Amino acid sequence: MAKTQGIPGYDYGKPSLTSAPLSDEDFQLLKKTVMLTEEDEVYLRKAGEVLKDQVEDILDLWYGWVGSNPHLVYYFGDRASGKPIQEYLEAVRKRFGRWIQDICERKYDRDWLNYQYEIGLRHHRSKKNKTDKVDSVEHIPLRYMIAFIYPITATIKPFLAKKGHPRDEVEKMFNAWFKAVVLSVALWSIPYAQKGDY
Repeated sequence: MAKTQGIPGYDYGKPSLTSAPLSDEDFQLLKKTVMLTEEDEVYLRKAGEVLKDQVEDILDLWYGWVGSNPHLVYYFGDRASGKPIQEYLEAVRKRFGRWIQDICERKYDRDWLNYQYEIGLRHHRSKKNKTDKVDSVEHIPLRYMIAFIYPITATIKPFLAKKGHPRDEVEKMFNAWFKAVVLSVALWSIPYAQKGDY
């Protein structure tokens, strides 16, 4: 497991995190619904090995894309001036890099579930800006959370293919990643649902 020191606001596994309002049974059913299997978990570990020294390159691509879309970079902007808050972007980038590793390396247990819920809270008005103590836009709409599934899935395949693995292995890593991203976003969506609707 890669080091997590020096990542601002990275609270994975800490007892201070709110427990996700999803039972272990429902979490298992959600994993089953995205067809996440033990074989997928094996290929996620393999993907983690492939991606671990490419994280900064992946983030450069993702951040370049977000930065080229004013309607997305808006959510990292100062509430008054609208200008991007650099320290906010940098802190989120470090956590996003760690998330790439977590999605591949971590066991999908209660700690993982709780941290995905925390990520959702940090995009929702209930906790956005609080972790980094910034005065930015108060909420990221759910539509962008869901739409983000495609760019962070489609762009990962070239990175998975860079180490010379056979094409069928790359496909298995890619499909496992896709399932894990959908699962993550499904959990990030919890704060957006009215009580009883999730």
